[in-house]
Amino acid sequence: MDAGPQEFAGRVSPRDHVDALCGLLLASVPRSDQRRWGEMYVRGLLLTEGRKTMKGISASFGTAAMQSLQQFISTSPWEWKPVRQALARYLDREIRPVAWIVEPMVVTKIGKHSVGVARQFAGDLGRVANCQQSAGIWLASEEISCPVDWQLALPPSWVVCAEQRRRAAIPDHAKAGTPVQCAVESVVEMARSWRLAPRPVVMAAAGDEFRGAVTTLLTHRIPFVLRVEEALPVIAADSMRPAVAEGCVLTAHRLAGSLRDQATAVEWRDFMCSRQRVTRVVGVRVGLSRPVRGTGNEAPLLLVAAWADTAGTRPTEFWLSNISHLPPSAVFRIARLKQRVSRDLRDVCEHVGARDFAGRSFRGWHHHTTLVSIAHAISVLSRAEHRMPGPASVARPLVGSSSRNPL
Repeated sequence: MDAGPQEFAGRVSPRDHVDALCGLLLASVPRSDQRRWGEMYVRGLLLTEGRKTMKGISASFGTAAMQSLQQFISTSPWEWKPVRQALARYLDREIRPVAWIVEPMVVTKIGKHSVGVARQFAGDLGRVANCQQSAGIWLASEEISCPVDWQLALPPSWVVCAEQRRRAAIPDHAKAGTPVQCAVESVVEMARSWRLAPRPVVMAAAGDEFRGAVTTLLTHRIPFVLRVEEALPVIAADSMRPAVAEGCVLTAHRLAGSLRDQATAVEWRDFMCSRQRVTRVVGVRVGLSRPVRGTGNEAPLLLVAAWADTAGTRPTEFWLSNISHLPPSAVFRIARLKQRVSRDLRDVCEHVGARDFAGRSFRGWHHHTTLVSIAHAISVLSRAEHRMPGPASVARPLVGSSSRNPL
């Protein structure tokens, strides 16, 4: 029987949280000693002050632990994907997410040896920097969010250079890609094989990457809410005379701006300051000026625009969605969940080591971020009134089972 929320909120210690959830999620790790090191590493991520370096984490358990933890993270061959899938299925049941949120993460670096580091343009920074780029895919509701998958964006130099691939033990199947491209691939895999309830994907897609993202998501019939640029050319699919004639090609900004008088006030939760706000929002059915042919889904899309300043004349953000059955207000509220994730990345995930991996191996980065996800889940679930698994919930066959019941 699962422990109830009051048990974990009161009488159960943080150690029990780690034991319970790690026991469930690390069940696919084949050896008992590996599972023990995994639990220890998660506990270290939660308890170590400051940067979550291997030295700092090991200090909590004695110097003898450092070598074993280092080997467990950097070179041990345990598979991280089943652990992530187990976490995603558990959260899918427990928090009932509203959306999957793609959240890019840029980590600036001084050196050049950490896996994936290169001097490259980082969209989040708006400049070229020596950095490592990745994308996290989060399950999010209004109350809680947690990363369940991570993709490291490898610059071309890390793929074509045999010496760099060898040093970082980058597998042959890994290829170069941007954070957006990596995230889209991850979302498609989650939708196809992770046995999760379908949820809309919320992410930003700009420039040359926009068309590739839309084509892939439409092809796989994945619902999406994409933040797009104001200069995106769209075709008005509805007649809105006298403002806009059907079939007229305009930028998203001009089309939405011409419909300002039709905008309605939408109340939404500002997750950065935990208060309610009101924003003027308008929605209009549109097509793309360069139609996406052959996707099997060529129905009009919904363009949603919002005015951050209710008295302003210019819309300040634009979202494109293939969710036709929801009103613009609902699509806008789904889009704002990205703010929930940005806040939780800053306030929780970074504090359990999301940016702190200093190793050089591809496998090590994925192992670290997987255990960071578990630590993040323990942290946010233990604060909220959500059930945590009790000892009786730990059952090894659950991971990788063909059952349709998620965990």
